[in-house]
This record gives sequence, structure tokens and C-alpha cells, in this order.
Amino acid sequence: MTSIPAEAPAAAAGRRKAARSVTGATRPGLLWAAPAALFFGLFALVPLVLVAVLSFMDWDGVSNPSFAGLSNWTALLHDPVMLNSLWLSLLLTALGVLIQTPISLLLGVWAAGKQRNRAILSAIYFVPLLLSATAVSVLWRALLDPNFGIPSEAGWLFGDGNLLGTQSGAIGVLAFVGAWQFTPLHTLIYQGGARAIPPVLYQAASIDGAGTVRQFFHITLPQLRNTMITSMVLMVVGGLTTFDTVLILTQGGPGTDTTISAYYMYQQAFKSFDFGGASAIALVLVVVATLISLVVVRLSGYDRMNSSAEGL
Repeated sequence: MTSIPAEAPAAAAGRRKAARSVTGATRPGLLWAAPAALFFGLFALVPLVLVAVLSFMDWDGVSNPSFAGLSNWTALLHDPVMLNSLWLSLLLTALGVLIQTPISLLLGVWAAGKQRNRAILSAIYFVPLLLSATAVSVLWRALLDPNFGIPSEAGWLFGDGNLLGTQSGAIGVLAFVGAWQFTPLHTLIYQGGARAIPPVLYQAASIDGAGTVRQFFHITLPQLRNTMITSMVLMVVGGLTTFDTVLILTQGGPGTDTTISAYYMYQQAFKSFDFGGASAIALVLVVVATLISLVVVRLSGYDRMNSSAEGL
């Protein structure tokens, strides 16, 4: 019988200890997340708590706040402008998702390819993404001016040219301007997702005789499912918090036909000096955006998805 050297158990224990130390060194610890958690707590959770407290206060922004109980919430629930603004916010958000998703998906998949002049065309297309929402709104307000803009030269298409004078026209303009500015962002997201799809899937599909259309619906779309959900959640949050575009293009008009919740919150706070009521509106927006995002994530199964990349 072969005898085992006496130092073997000690050597084995040393190797196990070294393996544990390497694993512990490569495993993310709580300290790694501390800066991000601190930043999130200071600039997200603390303001949210303060807004929640302020929603139960009566404050004009100057004098000392006084406790108002549920009066702000009661007034909010019985305010027809608030209910209409919430409906308009949901409508604009839905239009944004329906318009931007197919366009950005197709453009993103195209931009991920190797077509001739693809890089140049993509760079030109992404220019609106570099502009601020304020600059974009000022630009389109000038272009759509009924007296000096495009509608004045194309009456056969725009009629009297006063697109912002009707509710349907104003909502259409807001949806178009939002899509014009933010579709490049989601195109960039889809481009990155499309480039991460393993080429071997397309090679195997080509061998099996699948054409471009079948490859798109049976390979590209399923592989971009995670990316699509991420993009839609960003659209929902961005749509519900849109403010500067409405402020510059329509100012909530005509009448209150485009007074979305974010703009109504601004009116309550900085025009009516009712910061308590404005805080209640802000909390409603947070709750609605969170619920919609959770519904999207839950229905899509995004929280249960694993990586679709090869070898992961």
C-alpha cells in the first residue's frame, strides 16, 4: 500500500484556502455598490420622501408649511383637470411607444449591419439625440408656425396651418416631436442589442434556407426581447415625465387640451404656488410610472430571463 506524504493534507488545505480567497476577491461586495447606493439615496429616495411629506402640507413656497391632512389628495381626486391630464399623459406615452418602437427597432437592426455608408447615415440620423429637448421644441415651434413656417407654404397638406390650435393637431405634434428626438436613442439601444446576437444563428438559418424576413422574425426579434422591454420601460418613464416640450410648444393649450400631469404639476407649484398639491401630483406620476413598468416587466417575463448570448 502506498503511503500518503504527511504534508499532503496541509497542501490540500492550502489550496482550498487559496481558492476561497480568489473566489472572495472576484465576488462583488457591498462596498462596491456603496457609492451608487449613496448617490441613489441622496438624490432619489430622500427627495421622494420629502415630496411625500410635502403632499400632506399646505405650503406656498415662502411661508412655513402647515399640516393639511388629506386635503391635497381629496382635492386632487375631485379635480377634473388632474384626471384629464393623467389621461393625456397616458395617451402621449402610448403614442410614443407605438410610434418609436417599430421605427427604432427596424433602424437599429439596419444600423447593426454592414451596409455601404451605414456609419455616415447613422451619424447623421443620431444628430437629434445631441440636441436638448428645449432646442428641439423651439426649432419645431418655428418650423410649424402657421404664418412663417412650413404650414404656410403647404396649405394643401396642413389646411389653415394652425396645427397647435386643435387638440388632435397639438397631440399629434407633441407625439411627432418626441419621436423625432428620442427615436435615435432607442435605435442606438437596438443597434447594440442586434450586434450582440451570435452570427452563428444567422449562418445556421441560411443553411436551412431561411430568408431575411424569416431570420428577422424567428431570430432577431426573439433575441431582442430583453432589449425591447428595456426600451419600452424607458419610453414609459420618459413619456409620463415629459414637460419642456409641452411648455414650449403648447403651454398646455388650447385650453387644457394638452395639459399633461407633469405640466399641471408645474402650474400648481409655480403659478398657483400650491406646492402641496403639486407634490401630490408628483407622487401620482411616480406611482403610475412604477406600476406600468412593473406590469411590462411582469408580463414580458423580463425578470426571469437569462442571457441569450452564446456560452452564458
